[in-house]
Amino acid sequence: MSLEKTIEELFTNPPLQYSDAQKNVFFEFRDLLNRGAIRAAEPDSAAPSGWRVNAWVKKGILLGFRMGGIIQMSGQFFDKSTYPLRQITAADGVRIVPGGSSIRDGCYIGHGVTCMPPMYINVGSYIADGTMVDSHALIGSCAQIGRNCHISAASQIGGVLEPVGALPVVVEDDVLVGGNCGVYEGTIVKRRAVIGSGTILNRSTPVYDLVRETVHRATDDAPLVIPEEAVVVAGSRAVKSGVGKEWGISLYTPVIVKYRDATTETKIQLEDLLR
Repeated sequence: MSLEKTIEELFTNPPLQYSDAQKNVFFEFRDLLNRGAIRAAEPDSAAPSGWRVNAWVKKGILLGFRMGGIIQMSGQFFDKSTYPLRQITAADGVRIVPGGSSIRDGCYIGHGVTCMPPMYINVGSYIADGTMVDSHALIGSCAQIGRNCHISAASQIGGVLEPVGALPVVVEDDVLVGGNCGVYEGTIVKRRAVIGSGTILNRSTPVYDLVRETVHRATDDAPLVIPEEAVVVAGSRAVKSGVGKEWGISLYTPVIVKYRDATTETKIQLEDLLR
């Protein structure tokens, strides 16, 4: 039986007690997550959004929580035995700067990734080569982060394990997510986009594109997708009826004010010496 089918079977029909052989299936699965050989979501040119979710992988992650018991880890931490801290060596080429960061086991951390303290990367995440996860940033479960991204200080990339068919947040290659941003609920940020400081992206709030004169929004069947090279900032739109109009109320909304150009490149250029 293939690993996928075994995971599906264990998820659907859990035994009263897991055998050593069944636990070894999970450990093999977790090792594949660590190596990036399997992912909770992956590029798919046939999908309208360019991405598809691998529900069986998310089931395998949930299976690990079922199997594990609470144990004491280093210090005063108590967590599932199946998800200790991710073991990283100098040979991995990952910089974890001292100061209180944590990376949970069962996620891929690419070569040249820089982790500034304190930050947290949760299980099932995929962080591609050369990306920087800055101080106080959170990468949620199963989030997919591309190459050479900068997830700036205090930003949150939302996670999702259930429902298993839900697409996680995807941030493609060469994206800058500014400080204090939040990207949630399966939003896809296409390559080379710039998310300005303080911007919140989710399924509930439409994004107004002033350049292309259109509105980007999630639907029942599709996530919110931020176009390639879009520069998104936090904005507002006036309430045009009822008491909201009388009171001069405006609602928050993200706004695409431009697409990347030479000026943008100069402003967001990262210092190679820091990597």
